[in-house]
Amino acid sequence: MIRKISDILKEKQRTYSFEFFPPKTEKGRAKLPEVAEVFKDLGADWFTVTYGAGGSTREVTMEIVDELQKKFSVPVLHHFTCVGHSQEELKKILGEMKRRDIPNVLALRGDPPEGQEFWTPTQDGFEYCYQLIELIKTFGDFFSIGVAGFPEGHTNCPDKATDTKYLKIKIDAGGEFVITQLFFDNKDYSEYLDRAKKVGVNVRILPGVITITDYQVLLRFCKTCGATIPQKVHDIFKPLDGNKEEMYKAGVKFAVEQCNDLLKRGAPGLHFYALNKVEPTREVLGKVNR
Repeated sequence: MIRKISDILKEKQRTYSFEFFPPKTEKGRAKLPEVAEVFKDLGADWFTVTYGAGGSTREVTMEIVDELQKKFSVPVLHHFTCVGHSQEELKKILGEMKRRDIPNVLALRGDPPEGQEFWTPTQDGFEYCYQLIELIKTFGDFFSIGVAGFPEGHTNCPDKATDTKYLKIKIDAGGEFVITQLFFDNKDYSEYLDRAKKVGVNVRILPGVITITDYQVLLRFCKTCGATIPQKVHDIFKPLDGNKEEMYKAGVKFAVEQCNDLLKRGAPGLHFYALNKVEPTREVLGKVNR
C-alpha cells in the first residue's frame, strides 16, 4: 500500500521531493530508475512525474509512476491536467490510477498543447483546476491532492491578489498541499506565504527549486514557464555563458544558498526539479543544512 503524501506531511516537519519528466528515449527511460534510486537513498519522501503539455505523455507518465512505486515503495505524485480530456476520460484515468494504487495526484489545469497559443477547455472538459479537484474528490478519500502555486503570480492572472484567490479556491475544493513554480528570489516565496495566510490558506506550501547549469537553457525555460530571472542571476551567470565548469560551480553555490535561506525562512522542505539527473541536485542536497 503506497502512502499518501498528506499523511507524510502530518508526520514530518520537513520533506524532500524530486521531480522527473517522462524521457523521450529508451536510454533515458532505462536510466531513470537509477536516478530515482540515488534520491531514494538520500531520503526522498516522494517523487513526482510530469504529464507533458496537453497531456502528451499521459500513458508514459502513469507507467513510470507505477514502475517507480513498485520498485522502490516510494510514493510518486502523478501530475494530472485537464488539457485534452473530456470529463468522462478524466474519470476513467483516475479509475486506472486507483486500480494501480496511485493515490497521489498533482491536480493542474495544464498548459496549452504545443502549437496552441491560448489555453481553451476541451469539449465536455473542465476549464479550471478546481473542477478537476472536485472530480478527484468523488473517489472519496483514496487520493491525496496537491496543487501548483505561483509565488510571482500565474502568467494568466492580472495580479498576485487574484492568483492567491484562485489558490484558495483550489484548496477549498480539496487541495491538501502546494508545490510552487520555480523562482530565484526568496522574497517572492515569503510574500506568497503571507498572501496565502491572509486569505485562509493554511496547508503546506513547498518551494520548488532548480539548479542553474546552462544560461541559455535558463533563458528558454523561464520564458516558457513565466518565471522571472532577477538581475542578480543575470549578473552571476551571463558572464559564465559557455563555461560549463564554472557555470556548474556557480549554479550549485547559488542553489545551496537559496535552499538554506528558504529553510531559515521556515520553508517546510524543498522540492527539487531534478531534470532526470543525479547531479547537480545530489551535490546541492548534500550541502544544504537539513
